Amino acid sequence: MRSLAGLLCGASLALGLSACGNTVATSSFKGEEHEAAQVVANLVTYATASEQSKVCADVLSAKIVSQLGGKSGCEEAIKSQLAEIDNLEVTVQSVKIAPGGTTATAAVRSIYGGKTRAGTVTLAKEGGKWRLSALP
Repeated sequence: MRSLAGLLCGASLALGLSACGNTVATSSFKGEEHEAAQVVANLVTYATASEQSKVCADVLSAKIVSQLGGKSGCEEAIKSQLAEIDNLEVTVQSVKIAPGGTTATAAVRSIYGGKTRAGTVTLAKEGGKWRLSALP
């Protein structure tokens, strides 16, 4: 299982934290695309605020939470990874909803270690809400 830092900072989404807190603009997206992009925005918001319980409950899919050892294991893993992240800049460039409307991909651009990185985040609908569904 890859680490949250791999999810956030690796090849698909370089994410770090700064004390000032950053946001991800989602206003250019409409409907389902907006809802999916909002998951990335929520991840940034919760990570910036060190709210690992919200990351596990509201952002990650049930499968990922299970792979991390359930609620408490997920929260501990997120807490551990957040301690390793130091800077945050993420832009959602596009969101594509797959036919059927139950999966999506979001193209993201981020800055990590002073370098711009492009990647893709995979999402799935669970209980009517979008969640990050696969680690890169």
